[in-house]
Amino acid sequence: MSSTASLNPKIVGQAENAHEAVLARALATTGVTKQQWIALTLAATAGEPQGAGTLAGRLAGALRSADPAVVPRILDDLVTAGMLAADHSVTPAGQELFARVRAETGQVIARAYADIPADDLRTAARVLQLVTDRLDRDAARAGA
Repeated sequence: MSSTASLNPKIVGQAENAHEAVLARALATTGVTKQQWIALTLAATAGEPQGAGTLAGRLAGALRSADPAVVPRILDDLVTAGMLAADHSVTPAGQELFARVRAETGQVIARAYADIPADDLRTAARVLQLVTDRLDRDAARAGA
């Protein structure tokens, strides 16, 4: 990458695609989709059971889905697969899968981020969060 590169949608998209490829490899044999993984992650990292409504709201926000029927289907599929209980708490099977995939992807991501100065990572995080917040506000104004 050129030292004169500037943050732009192409670079952000390439980084996102590279991260998603890591996750896709880890999920390939699990039967869990990316959307289901996001739901499982939200539930597993919440610290306490979220309940159906709270988890559904958080998932809708995370997915930025225009189709309101998508979220209940994702959660129902995780319940059917035994990853979430009926109250949308994470089951032991869901916890095991979450830990396994998180460990596998974490190793790859740690290698990719190794030797990048902490200040650079903090700056990148702040910039990406600022851009995300601005785009979210713009989408809200547009009614999306």
